[in-house]
Amino acid sequence: MKKTLLPIAFAGLLLAGVAAHAQLSSPVPGVPPVAGTGAGVHSPLSTFAPLQARSDVVPWSVLTDLKTKTEKNRILPVFTSTQLALNQKTQRVQGFMMPLDAGERQKHFLLTSVPLTCAFCLPGGPESMVEIRTKTPVKYTLEPVVVEGTFIVLNDDPYGLYYRMTDAQGVK
Repeated sequence: MKKTLLPIAFAGLLLAGVAAHAQLSSPVPGVPPVAGTGAGVHSPLSTFAPLQARSDVVPWSVLTDLKTKTEKNRILPVFTSTQLALNQKTQRVQGFMMPLDAGERQKHFLLTSVPLTCAFCLPGGPESMVEIRTKTPVKYTLEPVVVEGTFIVLNDDPYGLYYRMTDAQGVK
């Protein structure tokens, strides 16, 4: 009897997990999308202040305003002419650091439109992140940062990213 209980219990947990996921990922009017999709939602309960508008940076509203298409079981971005005009040009972006390596100083990180609120959750979809590679390390902070570098629009990135900035440096 013990041999059959474990698979049944495991199947029950698996089904419960699938049901919970189905509930979370269904669109509900008035409820923001699940973390990891869309532009990201700054929780009103967050201890971090939202980004202050700056005229010297590319606004997240420009980066997140895009459609997607499905092609060969992949979701690909369909960029606007405004987004494509940013490609291969020096740009500034403001956001919150999401480190990709351990350490106080970062040369490779994601910049996100909203702060991280959970170590296991993405703050939004790929349109709300820019992969940053800096010339010199940037000190990690929970506060918003501004970086400047060569902005690249990615049409079919193997990691599913939509934007990258290279040769970046921190800006005050």
